[in-house]
Amino acid sequence: MAEYIQIGSIKIDKDLFALVSNEIAPDTEINAIQFWNSFDEIVHEFADENKALLKKRDTLQEQIDAWYLDRKDEPIDHIEYKEFLTDIGYLVPEGSNFIVSTENVDLEIAIIAGPQLVVPVDNARYALNATNARWGSLYDALYGTDVIDESDGATKGTEYNPVRGKKVIEYTENLLDEIIPIENGSYTDVYRFYLKTIGGSLSLRMKLHDGDEVGLEDPKKFVGFNLNSDDLSSILFQNNGLHIEILIDREHPIGKEHPAGISDVILESAITTIQDCEDSVAAVDAEDKVRVYRNWNGIMKGTLETTFAKNGETINRKLVADKSYTAPDGSTFSLSGRSLLLIRNVGIHMYTDAVLTSDDQEIPEGILDAMITSFAALHDLQGNNKFSNSKTGSVYIVKPKFHGPDEVEMTMRLFSKIEKALGIQHNTLKIGIMDEERRTTVNLKEVLRIASERLVFINTGFLDRTGDEIHTSMVAGPMIPKMDIRNEPWMRAYENWNVDIGIETGLPGITQIGKGMWTKPDEMAEMLETKVNHPLAGATTAWVPSPTAATLHAIHYHKVDVSGWLQELALRERASLTDLLTPPLLVDRKLNSDEIQRELDNNVQGIIGYVVRWVDQGIGCSKIPDINNVGLMEDRATLRISSQHIANWLHHDIISKEQIIETFKRMAKIVDQQNEGDPNYRSMSSNFDGSIAFQAALDLVFKGTELPNGYTEFILHPKRREVKAKRKNMTDGSNSN
Repeated sequence: MAEYIQIGSIKIDKDLFALVSNEIAPDTEINAIQFWNSFDEIVHEFADENKALLKKRDTLQEQIDAWYLDRKDEPIDHIEYKEFLTDIGYLVPEGSNFIVSTENVDLEIAIIAGPQLVVPVDNARYALNATNARWGSLYDALYGTDVIDESDGATKGTEYNPVRGKKVIEYTENLLDEIIPIENGSYTDVYRFYLKTIGGSLSLRMKLHDGDEVGLEDPKKFVGFNLNSDDLSSILFQNNGLHIEILIDREHPIGKEHPAGISDVILESAITTIQDCEDSVAAVDAEDKVRVYRNWNGIMKGTLETTFAKNGETINRKLVADKSYTAPDGSTFSLSGRSLLLIRNVGIHMYTDAVLTSDDQEIPEGILDAMITSFAALHDLQGNNKFSNSKTGSVYIVKPKFHGPDEVEMTMRLFSKIEKALGIQHNTLKIGIMDEERRTTVNLKEVLRIASERLVFINTGFLDRTGDEIHTSMVAGPMIPKMDIRNEPWMRAYENWNVDIGIETGLPGITQIGKGMWTKPDEMAEMLETKVNHPLAGATTAWVPSPTAATLHAIHYHKVDVSGWLQELALRERASLTDLLTPPLLVDRKLNSDEIQRELDNNVQGIIGYVVRWVDQGIGCSKIPDINNVGLMEDRATLRISSQHIANWLHHDIISKEQIIETFKRMAKIVDQQNEGDPNYRSMSSNFDGSIAFQAALDLVFKGTELPNGYTEFILHPKRREVKAKRKNMTDGSNSN
């Protein structure tokens, strides 16, 4: 049994209490008792309202289900449907125009367009890797991925391959020619970089093989340098707001083979990172929450470190320092060595036993997240951290899974109460809003109006948004195959609508407009070819699955001037609300049995592959082989869409319960084989009835229509707790013997 400490009318898990008392509170001028007394007041002010908002979600869904059932097998009358949604309060009237007015926003969010990482904060190694991914080696990113093919002897191998290295250098020099061109030549022709005083300021000059001396086509792109004795050791450029650094070292194994001594080219990569408490973590109890909060607090204090073994070596990982340069006018400056951090809290539907009410009821987890992550951020705000995060004195909290304006309005009041409790200025706590639920999408302008003084981020997320689309229209009819949904009119309208509303409300130059994750971490050539569509769609940031992917995705922001492109997009008409409200139903298309089974196989294999790691090992996000053994980044969003899709087909008799069970058992054997090399893996197929993970996967489908909004946490969390309790009992029993 967990042990609790009572403060006022709440009970705090003893380990969480110790974390706040011993690690978070010191140096903040707020002691733990003050903190918990304030939290007690906040919980009791917002807990009932939180429940009422969740009840409203259920009521609206019941009304939508009834509307569809009354019109079963009839085409949707969109005029009638909009009137109905307005009458029940699902669709709210749109008010007058306004402009978002958020102040004190860091440049990484307001101005600089570039990649964004999302990382589980419960894993210290990953959290540090992502934070330190502000800068990345382009040479390494190209050499180690499929962007450079392995033809003509350019294989990766275990040792450095100069043939492959030559291709890397050629690719890099071609890129530099495109984005930072030099006068009358190419970087392949340069054998020396040097500085020359022109007009009272230092200018970058280059000597070419033919003896010509040239400069940059746009000299303003040269913004800094470093020297080793009298020779340049690094050259800093800026293009579209992003930095590129050429390293020069003629003693380096690569540099000594390069005519100009270039040893590497470094790109400013992960401009921002979301440290995630939500979909990418498996935090189901107080023990897990303490780990989440401890890592975030360590980053905010600059003290987080971790040690791990890699390739037979022991590696210590900690936060990296800033980078220093001399400007062409002789002044010195520094650039952050780290990604600017946002922290994603859980949604309002989540509850936790880390803190209980006096009658032993769980409290809203999102309220606890907001209070503790903000408390830890005081170390950054008060300058206790030598590795500063926000230069403007802001705390950036990303909130997921809002359903409409009223939920945002409660959160704005919650933030104000937290600021008062922590003694920080009004609007210090900024909000990033995940546009991933339909009631938020269709009311996005009014959502942003409510958050207009705190807003720093909106984004789209295909998977969660599709999961909610399926659940909202569950009884309307069967859905088309999952991958085809991407090409439906409602999806295009959704992606455009988000940008359109963002432009209308003045987000460019103040906040981020984001797009979703690239889910294939090993398919970087494909990412380079296709993910340029995100900046072309008006996204000032988009999610990537790794530091390497961030470095490669940065190339897109050098090629696309997002700021200028947003001005072009502002001239188009807003996307269609009618399209947004048109679910992707299987209306005029009939699927044969093979198509149905292939879709079921693919969905089931993805569900099992993710759930078995989540439930048995507590892994919230990882690269998981799909049915074709292609590694995909999976989190609860991918699980939600797949489980809801099967539940929808079952509800409309496209598939049977028996067919689902047979498919789950067959796919479990495949997943078991895919995980044979994992010593921590527990087979499902050896005992289907005894596998908690397998039973959880079935529940996600068979209870899919009744799960609130199709959220998977209501199945995953109890099952994960069951596994943890079972193992603890086994350990305790072993110890007693």
